[in-house]
Amino acid sequence: MNIELSKDSKKFLKSQNFKISKRIILRLEKLLENPFPTDMKRVVNVKDKWFRIRVGDYRIEYAVKAGTIFVFNINKRSRIYDRNK
Repeated sequence: MNIELSKDSKKFLKSQNFKISKRIILRLEKLLENPFPTDMKRVVNVKDKWFRIRVGDYRIEYAVKAGTIFVFNINKRSRIYDRNK
């Protein structure tokens, strides 16, 4: 299994300080072991099966297809839920 990050996800990780980026990367590595952890939730109002996990005040949105974890979005909680703005 491998992970593919979107352009926005890579940009977000680069913009954060080392401590936050490291926490998020460690969490992504845990997803390789178990892509459906118990604290995962399904993203509502999305046709495809998207999931989200929490890392402190940050959220990671992803999907699992054909042995690959596609990370669509990583952002702070307040910004990730403002889809309509």
